[in-house]
Amino acid sequence: MLLLQAFKNSDMIPWEVRNRWLNCIELIKGMIFIVTHILREGNVCVDDLANIRLDINGFFWWQDAPICIRHDVVKNMLGLPNFRFTTF
Repeated sequence: MLLLQAFKNSDMIPWEVRNRWLNCIELIKGMIFIVTHILREGNVCVDDLANIRLDINGFFWWQDAPICIRHDVVKNMLGLPNFRFTTF
């Protein structure tokens, strides 16, 4: 949701990275794409990767899916649902 809001209002981007953000916006002006919000249940792999990134310093590039998300990747490829359970 924050990314969607950032596309609508670049002022919300922290000043430390705003120049890079604006450069990226310039690069994508010639592209046609759609940005939407999907709940984390809809894309568990991306949610897990985002959580992994919070624990890692530096740049990482994986040729294949990291072991910690391979189970979710397989479920995604098979079209199996993902559920998130909460306790009340």
